[in-house]
Amino acid sequence: MAGSLDVQSCSRCSHPAVIHQIYSGQHLCQSHLAKSIRKRVSKTLRNQLDLPSDARDEDGKPAVILVCISGGKDSAVLLDMLVKIVGARRDVELVCGCVDEGIDGYRSPSIDCARELAESYQLRFETISYPELGFERMDAVVKSMPLMAENHKAARGMKPCSYCGVFRRQGLNALAERVGARWMALGHNLDDTAQSVLMNLGKGEMERIIRLAPHTSVPIEGLPPRIVPLRWIPEREIHAYAIGANLPIHHDDCPHSPGALRQKHRAYLAEMEAANPGTMHGLVHSMDAIRDLWASSENPPPSWKAGQATECEQCGSPSSQPICQACIFQQWLAEV
Repeated sequence: MAGSLDVQSCSRCSHPAVIHQIYSGQHLCQSHLAKSIRKRVSKTLRNQLDLPSDARDEDGKPAVILVCISGGKDSAVLLDMLVKIVGARRDVELVCGCVDEGIDGYRSPSIDCARELAESYQLRFETISYPELGFERMDAVVKSMPLMAENHKAARGMKPCSYCGVFRRQGLNALAERVGARWMALGHNLDDTAQSVLMNLGKGEMERIIRLAPHTSVPIEGLPPRIVPLRWIPEREIHAYAIGANLPIHHDDCPHSPGALRQKHRAYLAEMEAANPGTMHGLVHSMDAIRDLWASSENPPPSWKAGQATECEQCGSPSSQPICQACIFQQWLAEV
């Protein structure tokens, strides 16, 4: 019929496809997309999560995995997969944690989605806000940025994400300590990971690449290992799965994110991946090769101290420098 659209069939069955895996050449329906994602996440979990046959502690309490959810699609799929893969184990407890950065019109509806998701699986849901941590709400930080840039050369050119990322990490660490987490699961997908590798390569910061999650083989002292079960799943596939599975997700982007360096690398990588499918996979494989090289080196460069951390002189948090970045930012804010 004129004007009708031909819908590609799934490469594995006769149902309509919902995604085209350009790097594999396959078209997948919702069911086979779900099976494909679960298979890859299960394999990644086996490599990152060193679970004994009985993970309970000496008191018989189950091992806690803090699942960091935000209300977005990535963390929703992360939780959904973890529930399906390890949720039935009685020696493991999944606890959901969400950081409230203090962004009007954005964080409140996304927290509602995160809470709804956690409650749908009957899981404990914990939140922590920047003021609870002693930080300013993110909206207030953004208003103070021009004055901080006037007072400190290092603050010039910095975007809101630079501050928020540091404070957010402190929030997740605090949640992990609150719930007694043995591991912390993050929803970083393939796109996120490849972007981080490209950003750090561009700045020559090899030690940051080594410190990127997962931390199973290269733990950071004083922190529960971070695992990233979705690191091989492209964002497009996660989005298609989340919509098809009808997961409660918040679709809006953070109002403070435009102009961030990551957004620029996101655009670069999208073009590179479209022209050369598999580019993002290659970047993440490169990251793993760099980490393996570091681990096998008898005399690594002095800056490659991935697993070494001291305590911040001011707050006591694990830090790679005498005063952690969060405390430095706090000092800048106090001067405004």
